[in-house]
Amino acid sequence: MTVSRQGELIYSDSANRTVNIVRDGKTETLITTPRGWHPLELCCTRSGDILVSMCTTDNSHYKIVRYQGQRVTQEIDKDEHGDPIYQGGKYQVFVVENNNGDIVASDQNADTVVVVDRTGKVRFRYNDKPPGGKKSFYPSQIVTDSMGHIIVADYLNNCLHILDQNGQFLRCVDNCGLERPSGLSVDSEGRVWVGLFDSGEVKVIQYMK
Repeated sequence: MTVSRQGELIYSDSANRTVNIVRDGKTETLITTPRGWHPLELCCTRSGDILVSMCTTDNSHYKIVRYQGQRVTQEIDKDEHGDPIYQGGKYQVFVVENNNGDIVASDQNADTVVVVDRTGKVRFRYNDKPPGGKKSFYPSQIVTDSMGHIIVADYLNNCLHILDQNGQFLRCVDNCGLERPSGLSVDSEGRVWVGLFDSGEVKVIQYMK
């Protein structure tokens, strides 16, 4: 789910292939995805568009689609060589928009963060283990902040990766008892809220000083 610029709740219903909005206590369908494609993660952009991460029924293909209202204005699925940008599989692709217009995705099937520019061209990929990390990078939720930092929850290494908007690693947050971090949100005061999968706790961290 996500929240529009007007503060309205928007959520995806994968089973019914719809993206819905709650207005004045009533639910309306905003988008119905094409037959064979199911909506997953959502992001409302600064321009008011909606980015929808979606997969095929058999999970073999993923793409990110930009909607302006009910109209498709962009599909991001292949790179300049015609190869898939996002890997098929049973896990999700989380999507956010950075403040420079980049579309940032956490591809759990490829264990990779993929960043494309506003035209859909791949700018960089990131899949490094954290310093001293014992397990491979395994990204779950992803967010960006007002400075364009990319914050990635590394589920298996129990930490957060902080990157700049060009993919340069800045720091690792691994000293806060982040067991299985899976949910992320950044507030207006520059703090990150981290949901922990196993315990159900939420921790609030001042991650940049």
